[in-house]
Amino acid sequence: MRIHVVIADDDPPIRELLRLVLSKEGYLVLEAENGQQAADILENEQVHLAIVDVMMPGMNGLELCREIREHYDIPVLMLTAKGQLEDKEQGYLAGTDDYMVKPFEPKELLFRIKALLRRYRLVSSEVIRLGNVSIDRKSYEIRVGEELITLPLREFELLSQLASQPGRIYTREQLIQLIWGADFGGDSRTVDVHIKRLRERFADRRADFFITTIRGLGYKLEVREE
Repeated sequence: MRIHVVIADDDPPIRELLRLVLSKEGYLVLEAENGQQAADILENEQVHLAIVDVMMPGMNGLELCREIREHYDIPVLMLTAKGQLEDKEQGYLAGTDDYMVKPFEPKELLFRIKALLRRYRLVSSEVIRLGNVSIDRKSYEIRVGEELITLPLREFELLSQLASQPGRIYTREQLIQLIWGADFGGDSRTVDVHIKRLRERFADRRADFFITTIRGLGYKLEVREE
């Protein structure tokens, strides 16, 4: 299957560079000058991944990212000149999976695209495998090697959400919405408490993953290298 990538950027030279880099790797590239054009493409074409600039006329990249998150299950990579921590926070709050700052290395962009596509293939699987750990989202069972572990429902849902896309940064607000729901009356410290419990449960079990705190943003799960 050929991967279709939509590029939303109002800078023609950037679109041309991305088209050349991605086409050389076998990707089919669809181009949009702004967020609205990209939204129209998504509505009418099969798209597997979106590369989105933030500063565009009309519908900007943050708005486009939120629309993608609402209607489509595809990875989003923000590629933008806005490199401050606050800019990145806004990007992740809007739902982006990854964030790169211009100017960028084309080879690094390709690495990140391949990683995102791998993560999203994991999302569709009922059983997530992370080294010696398997997470069965149908039976709610977790195994570390041969050991069966039972978690409270919220902890299981939180772990499986993080594990479904290793390396993706989730903000506390996103995790609250995904796990507890938009009508949850508590605050983001609930996430911190559940993350602490998960770390404690797996600390002595030699599990092949760890949960990293991203200061000022949230959390991500990473797989231990062999």
